[in-house]
Amino acid sequence: MQPTTAWQAMAQRPLSFLTSSWPWRSLAYLSGGVVVGAAAVLVFALGLAAGLALLVVLIGIAPLVGMVLAATLVARVERLRLRLVDKDPLPDPHRAPKAPGLRAWAATRLKEQVTWRELMFTLLSAAALWWLDLMVLGFSFGIPATTIASTGKDTWPWTVFGAIVLLASPYTVTSWAGARAAMARTFLAPRDKELGEELREVRASQSRLLDSFDAERVRIERDLHDGAQQRLVSLGMTLAMLRLEIPEDSSQSELLTQAESQLSTAHQDLRALVRGLNPPVLADHGLVAAIEDYAGRFPIPVTVDLRLPERLPRKLETTMYYLINEAMTNIAKHSGANSAQVRGRYHADLLFLDITDDGRGGVDPTGSGVTGLADRVTALDGRMRVSSPVGGPTLLHVEVPCRFA
Repeated sequence: MQPTTAWQAMAQRPLSFLTSSWPWRSLAYLSGGVVVGAAAVLVFALGLAAGLALLVVLIGIAPLVGMVLAATLVARVERLRLRLVDKDPLPDPHRAPKAPGLRAWAATRLKEQVTWRELMFTLLSAAALWWLDLMVLGFSFGIPATTIASTGKDTWPWTVFGAIVLLASPYTVTSWAGARAAMARTFLAPRDKELGEELREVRASQSRLLDSFDAERVRIERDLHDGAQQRLVSLGMTLAMLRLEIPEDSSQSELLTQAESQLSTAHQDLRALVRGLNPPVLADHGLVAAIEDYAGRFPIPVTVDLRLPERLPRKLETTMYYLINEAMTNIAKHSGANSAQVRGRYHADLLFLDITDDGRGGVDPTGSGVTGLADRVTALDGRMRVSSPVGGPTLLHVEVPCRFA
């Protein structure tokens, strides 16, 4: 898949990353961070002064209104700047006041949780982040420039050190830019209850689709088990009764043997299909046991390392099972791998999943297999990235929100 963040670009293409636009985008992001952070100090001061000036209008909360106004402005600029190093849009969750005017605006803003997160982010940006941006830029470019400019007979080790620092600067700058962007997203990303009505409806629609798929899958599994599978059993009994009436050395007996063999194969295929639609081990013992069972029947060795504090919610458990199943099927069909690994962890209300293989790599990010996996993750409001350089290995990384009851 095409990288959507600076971190992804650096992880997926560590060498070609140097010739991409991402180092320059990261440099622009950090340089802008210095400007925005320094401006935040000034804007904070002006906002506080404006609030004090309005003290007679809004007794008691005017300074706070000025700070909120400054924080809203800084947060809006930061959301726009994030597109430099994170292409995933960050919507503005602020709701418009029902009535016009400063008093209505202040009343609306002060009731929103995002306002206080923006205020905390602006304080952090003004107090520390822009200084850290300046330090990273200074270390990456200021030190090399100073040491190279002062090259002499006795200072050549420092010149070499400066050259090494300069060569590593794209990675240094991008690493900090990615970390800073992740921090900004933590503060400024809207929570579910802060999303607009249209986005909430989209997520509700995705949830309904998953529920509908799960219900339809269970219905198909029940129909196959109670219908087609029972008819095959009945047909097998009929053939067995017919066997009693046909001499063993007749031509009809040979045809009957072929029919019984084909029936047995069809029965096994149908049982495998039914088990795949609704694995009993998944329903009875959960995701970890189901993946270990599936890995034990996989044509190549698979190491399973899933550590979960308890069973996942049913919808998430089922979706993640089929996601892993589909990813492993793609490995078996297309990768030419000799081994694979499934690793999962739960941390801070997020489920992290890594599926790796030692195959030939070069996965097509626009292929139906990868797109289908991405759609499953998106339906769960998660994120997925794929690293698959030619020659391998291939890594599929998934992050999905998960809250246990």
